[in-house]
Amino acid sequence: MPRLRSVVAIGLAAMLAAAPAMVPVDAWARAASTSSMGSRGTRTYTAPPATSTAPTTAQPMQRSMAQPTAPAAAAPRPGMASPAPARSGFMSGLMGGLIGAGIGGLLFGGGFMHGMGGGASFLGLLLQIALIAGIGWMLWRLFTRNRAPTPAMAGPAGMMGRSMQDDPRMGGGMAGGMGGGTMPQGPAQPPLAISPADYQAFERLLQTVQGAWSAHDMHALQTVATPEMVSYFAEQLTDQVSRGVRNSVTDVRLDKGDLSEAWSEGAREYATVAMRFSMLDVTRDASGRVVDGSDRERVSATELWTFVRAPGGQWLLSAIQQAG
Repeated sequence: MPRLRSVVAIGLAAMLAAAPAMVPVDAWARAASTSSMGSRGTRTYTAPPATSTAPTTAQPMQRSMAQPTAPAAAAPRPGMASPAPARSGFMSGLMGGLIGAGIGGLLFGGGFMHGMGGGASFLGLLLQIALIAGIGWMLWRLFTRNRAPTPAMAGPAGMMGRSMQDDPRMGGGMAGGMGGGTMPQGPAQPPLAISPADYQAFERLLQTVQGAWSAHDMHALQTVATPEMVSYFAEQLTDQVSRGVRNSVTDVRLDKGDLSEAWSEGAREYATVAMRFSMLDVTRDASGRVVDGSDRERVSATELWTFVRAPGGQWLLSAIQQAG
């Protein structure tokens, strides 16, 4: 029996040692194959429109250096006065009672303090002066507040009363697109035109990125991707090295692709393209043994790649999102 237990223990240890080669290693397949990562400008956390190539909603961005836009604090609408600071009910009642009693004393001929018990002490005199000053200050505030023009009356007649919903620039009514109802930042810009040469550039970038990924060529990746995407690729390739495996993606062919959206943001132009491509995707260990994929059977994938450039410049890969 002890010998049998020893044999079983040795067998379990051997299985555990071989486990990395037996477990599926999808995390090592092609560049950014397991998550959505990168940045799409102000649309990073907005789902790109569906296309015939990627008819389902893309996975939300899981890794990005872009920060979600925090909702702005609610501001008073034009024409509405700012809310008055809250007053203490106890203090308002107390002051009202004191002032009312003092005025009653004056009206009935007993002096201002007569309504509160009278008394000609110096303390009573000071209190009378303080109350009279307080009444004067309150009357002055009330008078000046009534004379001040309200924001609703400022400017040309009717300008501030115009409904935002009647102005198409304010996002009212039946706003289209994924971000209906949000105010555009700055003047609207014309749609970005994508030419056949741009589509050819996107296909070349697809093949170049996968080739540089397979060769672990960081310099080549730096010439075709943003620094953010390069950092993610470097992290994944480092993980491969530490696990003792290497993924290779070869014979990449773009089977179908179409434009999801293209837009401009200041000095940057963006284009998100849905691409369905096929390839030979294989992962080997240090001895050359295949641990995932195949070097003979082609596999396909559908992803949305976002590219960015300066106007008229070279396109760079800035994000990869997995199709839903």
